[in-house]
Amino acid sequence: MTPRAEVVARHTGRAVRNVRPLSGALAEVTLDDGRVVVVKRSDEPGAARAEAAGLRWLAAAGNVRVPAVHGHEEGWLVIDRVPRGRPDPEAAVRFGRDLAALHAAGAPAFGAPPPNGPVDAFIGLAPMRNEPADDWPRWYAEQRVLPYLRRAVDQGTVRAGEATVVERLCEELPGLAGPAEPPARLHGDLWSGNVLWAADGRVWLIDPAAHGGHRETDLAMLGLFGCPHLEQVLDGYREEAPLAEGWRERVGVHRLFPLLVHAVLFGRGYAEQALAVARTALAG
Repeated sequence: MTPRAEVVARHTGRAVRNVRPLSGALAEVTLDDGRVVVVKRSDEPGAARAEAAGLRWLAAAGNVRVPAVHGHEEGWLVIDRVPRGRPDPEAAVRFGRDLAALHAAGAPAFGAPPPNGPVDAFIGLAPMRNEPADDWPRWYAEQRVLPYLRRAVDQGTVRAGEATVVERLCEELPGLAGPAEPPARLHGDLWSGNVLWAADGRVWLIDPAAHGGHRETDLAMLGLFGCPHLEQVLDGYREEAPLAEGWRERVGVHRLFPLLVHAVLFGRGYAEQALAVARTALAG
């Protein structure tokens, strides 16, 4: 029996009929009762625990759909497979409402990790520290923007002279952040690749980097790389929970974090986008 099959059998209590690799880190596994689960492999310490805790925390809110967690151990996570469907406008509106309800479920603080989740977690392949704080602008600057800016500078992806525009934005965040809001329960990595349009006609979310944060960050990330029926998603969201005035002008501020993460992971093109949104936010 392969290591993947052994892990799945251990956490589902079922014999394994077939293993179909999807990538080096991901495989679909068919159980002896016909159900299909997904097993994920990660070499990063704590990554499986962080993702499992995030999925369970999102599920506990009782609104958005996420795969059930069968179990995890160091380096491995076993979850349900979500059968794929097609993007649909009605599903988009419903997803917007569900996402608003998820955010309203709240978090103990900005940066709060999910229950039983580690402080040192991940967003994609990048480390992400969940250190709770009460003040969003300061927390966002110190825990989300500046750590990745420093890494990007150390890598040479952002030139030292360019970093000042992002640093200045961080200094001015209290005046750019809009009205104060309570901590929201965030998916935390809500780009369109983590939004699954499922065969059941609903939207499911995968691969969270869950934590307490500002709800506009999830929404800004949702549109960063394009999302089917985004305007319908936003319509459904605002029906359930209206957004504060000026939220569209703040999108760039909230995108600065994921853009810098991408700059660290994938290079200069994302650094240029991050610098551009910082300049625009400061000018506007």
